[in-house]
Amino acid sequence: MTITQEQATWFAQTFGQLADNVERAVLGKRHVVELILTAMLSEGHVLLEDVPGTGKTSLARAVAQSVQGTTTRIQFTPDLLPGDITGITVYDQKTGAFDFHAGPVFANIVLADEINRASPKTQAALLEVMEESRVTIDGVTRAVGRPFLVLATQNPIEQAGTYRLPEAQLDRFLMRTSLGYPDHAATVRILDRAAVATDDLPPVVTPAALVGMTELAADVYADALVLDYIARLVEATRSADEVRLGVSIRGALALTRAARASAAARGRTYATPDDVKRLAVAVLSHRLILHPEAEFDGVTQEAVIGQVLLDVPPPTRRDIP
Repeated sequence: MTITQEQATWFAQTFGQLADNVERAVLGKRHVVELILTAMLSEGHVLLEDVPGTGKTSLARAVAQSVQGTTTRIQFTPDLLPGDITGITVYDQKTGAFDFHAGPVFANIVLADEINRASPKTQAALLEVMEESRVTIDGVTRAVGRPFLVLATQNPIEQAGTYRLPEAQLDRFLMRTSLGYPDHAATVRILDRAAVATDDLPPVVTPAALVGMTELAADVYADALVLDYIARLVEATRSADEVRLGVSIRGALALTRAARASAAARGRTYATPDDVKRLAVAVLSHRLILHPEAEFDGVTQEAVIGQVLLDVPPPTRRDIP
């Protein structure tokens, strides 16, 4: 089933209203807001690499408030246990039964603050829920519900007392981006108290409507030539000289889902190579593992993806029916 033009128009209008609403609380960060909304509508998760004090928590709360969703914040520390995230089963002596106490992962928007400060064992507690939107505790599987977005943060500067995220964890993030400091004009507006408090933001859509938008995005048409372009980009990362491990199939699927959602956000019923190029760096770069020699020479993952985009020619509009 393919999305209709009427549905695509409604999708784009609602997406714009959501972005406008969130940007009232997080001034001057339209591009990042749109990336996070695109990831959420692609049923993916986002890794924010940023220094403290840039508004990451406000961003998560603003998104949750805009979709009438629940939000939780997990402060990752070295002594955090997996059960502190997923929940635990407790024996009730009065009833003689085991009761499940849900953890903070059971929310629509989960802010995993400084995720790289927890041990690998605790980080692994997120693997199942990020991939399948459910957790298994004591042999019982429980769904966390929809929509579900993990918005994780890590400080790229301070590395003392941190654990590097394993490749399997990184691969489960649909995007990696950075909020960054606001520009001068936005800073002046923030100082002038122009930003709206997140608790005062009006809801734009319901969680049920957001799930409907997710399903519409999945129905956006992607021509075989666009899919071929994505495949060629992914394959090119695996043969790049600086790369030890290229983008996985999961990464290619993530880019396809994100391109479909991006197309719908622009009121189109079909994805184009421009949708793919627009999202390639955010979706693919964190999935690369570079050779140590390349890292020593200052090569970045983003630079490799940028070069791949230059080397791999996209299909032209004449090619796509």
